[in-house]
Amino acid sequence: MTAIGDGESDVVSRCFRPAVGIQEDLVTGSAHCTLASWWVPRLQRADLLAERASPRGGFVGTTLAQDRVLLSWRAVTVLRGRLSG
Repeated sequence: MTAIGDGESDVVSRCFRPAVGIQEDLVTGSAHCTLASWWVPRLQRADLLAERASPRGGFVGTTLAQDRVLLSWRAVTVLRGRLSG
């Protein structure tokens, strides 16, 4: 679910998936890439501040740059790993 922001942010979103065991989604880059691609043409701005409005939510800056969405803001590393082939 997404809507125009309340002044602090340009857009807000919430995500619920109880059927797969997720009661509330965290702030995720992949979701905000999709949201930015949808909202930028509607708001006619390339740079947006998005808010995930949930108890463990937060903010993410998005910039639509040609065929990519650049993400910015503060982040916390929750997992480190290395893939080997």
